[in-house]
Amino acid sequence: MQSALDDEVDGNFDAFHAILPQLLQKHIGQFALLRHQVLEECFVDLRSAFEAGSSRFADQLFSVQEVTDRPADLGFFSHAVDTRIA
Repeated sequence: MQSALDDEVDGNFDAFHAILPQLLQKHIGQFALLRHQVLEECFVDLRSAFEAGSSRFADQLFSVQEVTDRPADLGFFSHAVDTRIA
């Protein structure tokens, strides 16, 4: 059974990829904060994006994606941040 956080991350991932070409023009190297498939804001570093999401959304249903044209590293060691343990 998939959790609400998993659903949120999956939906945000799809929304992020849909707007990635536009984000690459102005926000490359930054981190996008998404909630309910909507871009909330871009931040210069991962920590700022994560802290903003944590403070804005008490239910912790948000995700952060790096604005990059490089493929995601989905190898053995993931670089994803699990908000349930952070």
